[in-house]
Amino acid sequence: MESLSVFDMLKIGVGPSSSHTLGPWRAVQRWLTELADELDAVGGLATVGHVEVHLYGSLALTGQGHATDQAIALALLGHEPETVPVASIPGFVHDLAAAKKLSALDGIAADVDFDMATDIVFHIDERLPGHANGLTCHAFVDERVLSSSYYSVGGGFVVGEDEVPGAAGFVALPHPSQTPDELGAHCAERSCSIADVVWTNEQAWRSDDEIREGLRAIWKVMLEGVYRGCHTDGILPGGLDVRRRAAPLSRRLLTVDNVCADADTPNEWVDLIRHRDFRFAEVLQWVSTFAMAVNEENADLGRVVTAPTNGAAGVIPAVLLYHVCFSAEPVTEEQIIEFLLVAGEVGTLFKKGATISAAMGGCQAEVGVSSAMAAAALAEALGGTVAQSLMAAEIAMEHHLGMTCDPVGGLVQVPCIERNTMGAVKAINAAELAVASNPDDARVSLTDVIRTLRETAEDMSDRYKETSQGGLAVNVSVRVPEC
Repeated sequence: MESLSVFDMLKIGVGPSSSHTLGPWRAVQRWLTELADELDAVGGLATVGHVEVHLYGSLALTGQGHATDQAIALALLGHEPETVPVASIPGFVHDLAAAKKLSALDGIAADVDFDMATDIVFHIDERLPGHANGLTCHAFVDERVLSSSYYSVGGGFVVGEDEVPGAAGFVALPHPSQTPDELGAHCAERSCSIADVVWTNEQAWRSDDEIREGLRAIWKVMLEGVYRGCHTDGILPGGLDVRRRAAPLSRRLLTVDNVCADADTPNEWVDLIRHRDFRFAEVLQWVSTFAMAVNEENADLGRVVTAPTNGAAGVIPAVLLYHVCFSAEPVTEEQIIEFLLVAGEVGTLFKKGATISAAMGGCQAEVGVSSAMAAAALAEALGGTVAQSLMAAEIAMEHHLGMTCDPVGGLVQVPCIERNTMGAVKAINAAELAVASNPDDARVSLTDVIRTLRETAEDMSDRYKETSQGGLAVNVSVRVPEC
């Protein structure tokens, strides 16, 4: 049984992809740490003369469009995804590409040959045996070549070659849940909500203050991402000429008598929306605007929260912000924290029982899972029972089954940005349906759907698994991307 924290499912990082950007970033960081240990007796990382990183499978096929090469460069330069100044990323990458040298590895002074143009190798016709997202790192030390392989398995999770997922960081939890039924049983035994059970489990890793502060930080990044996306115009990079839509939509929705209202901070902006009256159609437009704002930021290497992945990063913020902006009563910070606890825990059930990697399961494993996470959290926030919350997750996921991942141009713009809007709307509908229903009458369980997701992923052609070799990716005419 894997022990997964909410903070494993909701990670602060940089776009555009958790599996193709954050995962390789973390893999290279891990490699440098392990390499330093291996070389400790002979002088450490300072003895390395040259490094190469080889990408396989989906990482090779869509790696440039998903900024995998930039993530590798940033990792080698010693930057952290949570803190790197995103506006400076192009400059960091440009300078390294021009220098063709690394003056330090993991903070250790060195003189390492590294040419981004030739030392990041895309093996588009090869795949490593363990997962569709594989990479091998080579360090040249004197006459030796030291190599290690890793897999980016979705959501920023990384496993080493022949490593059992979750084994290294296993923590014994008071209420471990591998399946929805086990989670429901823990709630029934304690006569409490999902959020209560998850909070108790989180205490195995962190103090109460650390849990609260961590979730506040996650919500802050989510809200700031929506706010930035709703205040940034222009064309997204990559050559598809995709124009940002969240900002003009937001302005139109806030315009009355040709006057557009605005606010200087994210919280003031939320209050502005809360105190306006909107028609049903306009509320739907706001949900889409929130989701698009996050994923436009994600596509532009902005800071977002994997939820559970970068490609699906807009769904949970959109649904949570819908709840904050359009509920009859003000939503408290404690309720926001509970929402994130429930969403994160439901995500762990999909990670344990199926996959959250589009390279393994298509978009059903990303936007579909995110929609299920958001639906369960919203259902509990609306006063639903544990059974109704799990039913909401089932409804949302059931109607994403079979969804392919077919990124046009290998980017996260078409159809990814709009798919987040659909996932958010489905989550809200699923939560409302579940709270108005009797789960005892349901013919399909969340356990059934998770199993079906896994089996559908196994049956799906690789053409529809984040390879850009099928679907819209081959039927939409595009210019050659800039990268």
